[in-house]
Amino acid sequence: MAMLPYRVIARDRADLLGEGPLWSPAHNALFWVDIIGQRLNRLDLASDAVTEWAVPDMIGWVIERAGGQGFIAGLRSGFARIDLEPFVMTALAVPPDHPPTNRLNDAKADDRGRIFAGSMPTAIDRASGNLYRLDPDGTVHVLDRGYTVANGPAISPDGCVLYHTDSVLGRIYRFPIDAEGNLGERSLFRQFHADEGKPDGMTFDTDGGLWVALWGAGRVVRLLSDGRIDQEIALPASQISSCTFAGLDLDRMFVTSAAADVDEPHGGALFEVKTGRKGFVPHRFGG
Repeated sequence: MAMLPYRVIARDRADLLGEGPLWSPAHNALFWVDIIGQRLNRLDLASDAVTEWAVPDMIGWVIERAGGQGFIAGLRSGFARIDLEPFVMTALAVPPDHPPTNRLNDAKADDRGRIFAGSMPTAIDRASGNLYRLDPDGTVHVLDRGYTVANGPAISPDGCVLYHTDSVLGRIYRFPIDAEGNLGERSLFRQFHADEGKPDGMTFDTDGGLWVALWGAGRVVRLLSDGRIDQEIALPASQISSCTFAGLDLDRMFVTSAAADVDEPHGGALFEVKTGRKGFVPHRFGG
């Protein structure tokens, strides 16, 4: 019998909306969040032990800090610092044009310690989301507007291009990035049709392929530089939300999913997927 290209991480609960997987070399662990369940999760890669922290707000992602212990988190209320053991959360900044009906949803740091983060309406009922940049000094800048479900993002290995998604529209956009972190003109990288699923979280491998989680389609796919699908891996959950490479050799891909609004045995599971590829150490926030 052929071996499956994935395994389901054993734990005692499923994520209502798993998202934001992050590899931490310092902890030898994978961190990820349950947005609706308001939890931060940690998988110890040496033991497979899972630890959870309850968060007093909807949490979309965490990114490690270069200037100290802990993380920067994207919340419903804005950006915050999080420290673990003991768990302490401290408000950092509220983005401009961020109504209380919106929340931060997905983010990545670049090699200069800046965070690019999208926002979206919690009710998914209007294009009120923005794309922000959080600088190491704590200032927040609006870079783009008009998102219903802002997702991704992913930064090219050379740091010159930002890929960002509006999942509702099924579109992945490309933006050139200059040295100051400003974005150039937006262009369409790939349009997904309804039967292909909706593009969600993304990450690059060391061969230049862009891995995309496809919400509603139960799979992750690898895109070439022209947007064509080069590789795909099916998973036993329909709502696949994000992916990242992890492990000491960065050859272990982990994929998040969601249990909300579906009745599936593995909905909301965390998967480890065999891709035959390797990824990059994630950048940290410079503040």
